Amino acid sequence: MDVAIVGVGLHPFGRFGEVTGIDMGAVAIRRALADAGIEWRDIQFAFAGSYEIDNPDAVVALMGLTGIPFTNVYNGCATAGSVLALAADTIRLGKHDLGIAVGMDKHLPGAFSSDPRLYACPSWYGELGQFLTPKFFGMKINKYMHDHGVSSATLAKVVAKNLRNGALNPNAFRRKPLSEEAILGSRMLNYPLTQYMFCSPDEGAAAVILCRADQAHRYTDKPIYLRASEVRTRRLGAFEVHSPWLPIEETAGPTVDASRAAFEAAGIGPEDVDVIQLQDTDAGAEVIHLAENGFCADGDQEALVADGELEIDGRLPVNTDGGLLANGEPIGASGLRQVHEVVLQLRGEAGDRQVPGEPKVGYTQLYGAPGVAGVSILSR
Repeated sequence: MDVAIVGVGLHPFGRFGEVTGIDMGAVAIRRALADAGIEWRDIQFAFAGSYEIDNPDAVVALMGLTGIPFTNVYNGCATAGSVLALAADTIRLGKHDLGIAVGMDKHLPGAFSSDPRLYACPSWYGELGQFLTPKFFGMKINKYMHDHGVSSATLAKVVAKNLRNGALNPNAFRRKPLSEEAILGSRMLNYPLTQYMFCSPDEGAAAVILCRADQAHRYTDKPIYLRASEVRTRRLGAFEVHSPWLPIEETAGPTVDASRAAFEAAGIGPEDVDVIQLQDTDAGAEVIHLAENGFCADGDQEALVADGELEIDGRLPVNTDGGLLANGEPIGASGLRQVHEVVLQLRGEAGDRQVPGEPKVGYTQLYGAPGVAGVSILSR
C-alpha cells in the first residue's frame, strides 16, 4: 500500500529557555494538524523519537488523551528516519490509515556523550568539543581527504553554503552567514575540522502526518508520496575509519546500503533526484555522504562545490534549509526537519530558498555514528 504525507509542522530550532521538549513537540504537532486540516482526535497512531526526553508520549497530555497507540523510538542520529519508516510501514501493512511521526529534543551545549558518569573522561573534555563525535568525524574526513584529494577549502565552502541557506530560513538556529576565511580561521577542534565546521546540539521539534495514498486528497490537494523509507546498520567490515592493520576487507558503510535499498524500493536512481537533504553533522559528513548516496564519485566533490552545483540554484541542491550546520541537531527532530523541508520544496512553498524548476523528487539521509543510517525518498 502506498503512503502519502499530508501535513508537516515544525517548532523552530535553537535555544528556548524554559520551554520543554514536550511543549515544542506539541507545537510541531498542532502545526502539522493545521497543515493537513485535521484534528488530533483524527490521528489513529503515533511514533515519536527523542534522545533527551524519557517519555515523549507525554505529549498526548497536551494534545488530548485519545488512547491511541504511541511508540517511542531512539536510534542515534537516525532516530527520525526510523520513526518515519515505522509510521509508514504501519500504514503499508494496513493496520491504520492515518498517523503521525514526531521528533523532539532539548540538548545541552557541548559534545554528545560527555557524561563522566558513563565515560572515563572529565566533563570538560566533552564541553570543549573533544569527545566522541568531534574526534570520530575529524578522523573520518581526514582519511577521506587523504584518499580522495578533498581540500579544507572545500569544507569551508560547504559550511558557507549551508549558513547562507540558513539565513533564508526563519526556523534555523544560525542565521548569520560566515566567510570561508572566518570558517577556516576558527578554533581547530579535531583536525581538519574547525569550530564552525560542526553543527551544534540544540532544541526543536518536527512532525509529519502520513496516510494511505488513496485517501490523501481528503486532506490536501498537494500530497507528497513517500516512495521509500529504509534503515540499515553496519555490515562486517564497515569500519568508518578503517586502519590498514585490521585483518578484514573493508565494506561499504550503512549509508550506502540504506541508499541502495531506498532507490530500489522507489524504482529510481540518483539522477532522478531534484532536491537533497544530507546529514551534515560536520562539513566533512556532507562531502562524504554525497558519494555514499550515489550523487557523485569519491573525489568529485571538490569540483561540485567549487562550481556551485550544490547551491539552491545548482544541479544538486543540498541542504536548502541550511542543514544541521545552520539548524543544529536536536536528534529526535532532525530527520523530520529534513522531511519538512523537502515537502515544502516539492510543494513549491519554500519561499526565498525555493529550488527552481518545480522539483519532483526529494531525498533525505541520516547517519548516526558509528553505524546506522536512514534514507527516505519523496515525490510529487
